[in-house]
Amino acid sequence: SDDDTNSDSAYTDSVDDDDSDVFADDESDSDDEDIPMLLPSTVGRLIVKEYLTLHRDRYQAPRTGLPRAPGHLRHTLDVMKEQRPDHFRNDLRVSPAVFDRIVAEIEHDPIFSNHSHHAQMPVEEQLAIVLFRFGHNGNSAGVSRIAKWAGVGKGTVENATRRVMTAVLRRSFMDQAVRLPTTVEKEEAKRWVERKSCDEWRDGWLFVDGTLVPLYDRPHWYGESYYDRKCNYSLNIQVISLPNLQIIDFGYGFTGSTHDSTAWKETRVYREHEMILEGQEWIWADSAYPVKHWVIAPYKK
Repeated sequence: SDDDTNSDSAYTDSVDDDDSDVFADDESDSDDEDIPMLLPSTVGRLIVKEYLTLHRDRYQAPRTGLPRAPGHLRHTLDVMKEQRPDHFRNDLRVSPAVFDRIVAEIEHDPIFSNHSHHAQMPVEEQLAIVLFRFGHNGNSAGVSRIAKWAGVGKGTVENATRRVMTAVLRRSFMDQAVRLPTTVEKEEAKRWVERKSCDEWRDGWLFVDGTLVPLYDRPHWYGESYYDRKCNYSLNIQVISLPNLQIIDFGYGFTGSTHDSTAWKETRVYREHEMILEGQEWIWADSAYPVKHWVIAPYKK
């Protein structure tokens, strides 16, 4: 396992040095003081000592080790990636080319350097674990299931998820991955719309829609607000994309009960549409969005 276990040895030593203080009776001539009184500072040291012991030993009862079966992770990266890219995409939800591009963008992030004698597993393996986890739902997305697929410990799955998400949420990565289209990309999007529809519709080169990301369980705080129309606890994510599915903007942080028309107002495209859209350009949307001169719903009840 690549878990980074750092014990506060200096503090532990100081606690051990004070053990004699914990059980030392206060010398007194009074016969009434049969039970020694512990000072608050002494009780605190006892609690800290036990806390550090729990983190150091991890297991408080004897256990029998179980040999770990080889996982499917390396087979996916070494075989499926080259010989069966369709199976690779089915497992990780991205093509091999996109996978390699993401690895190249995040592999030098400082989160993947732990400055210890125990090196982390390769970044491509950590990314594969996270993509496999995010690409599945229900029982298939359980930590135990992911760990067995990868042939690693459950703690490694959690660590890989935390590291990869830290890397992709860096402002530098987000600004590069999600950006407004260039003039060439915009014109290509218009040509696609024109080919698929008619000349009059070519200025509708953007699309917006909301998607619900189901949560594992009902959130503790304000859980009812996460209950969506599909009877799940979820988050509402707004996505604005080009016809080729390139995402140029997104909105997040909305509960599942939030209506698309409300969540959409918090996106950059909505707030800056006068700058992003030129002339008679507009955005395609479904019937959940209010119709404006720059938002068109093909079918409105």
